[in-house]
Amino acid sequence: MTLNTGDKAPLFEGKDQDGKVVKLSDYKGKKVVLYFYPKDDTPGCTAQACNLRDNYEALLKANYVVLGVSSDDEKSHQKFIKKYNLPFTLIADPDKIINEQYGVWQEKTNFGKTYMGTVRTTFIIDENGVIEEIITKVTTENHTEQILK
Repeated sequence: MTLNTGDKAPLFEGKDQDGKVVKLSDYKGKKVVLYFYPKDDTPGCTAQACNLRDNYEALLKANYVVLGVSSDDEKSHQKFIKKYNLPFTLIADPDKIINEQYGVWQEKTNFGKTYMGTVRTTFIIDENGVIEEIITKVTTENHTEQILK
């Protein structure tokens, strides 16, 4: 599935790091930064999460809610949040349902090997649930700047 700016963001439901159900519809009336990343506690994903953490106040001031999604489980998310003091919600998607709804579960190649994985992508969703922007070329160390530009 390919999503474009102007499309209605697919409604999803998943569990956060504490096992609490999180739905996109819970955030109606708010702007959402929905970012998909490959794996907890890996160099690029840590740089991205820490950049969002370090600039979290600026994102809140701009009225954004930050939600991260990876195929890691709740326990992995708990460790990642604790280790790096992340102030936002991470959604566990071990069955890749949300990844597939947003079209980020794709074939990837690394060192000549082909495999399925999450393509790092951020969706900026407006207060009405419409995709305002899709960031596919994520700069992990300056991701907040890409969002707020």
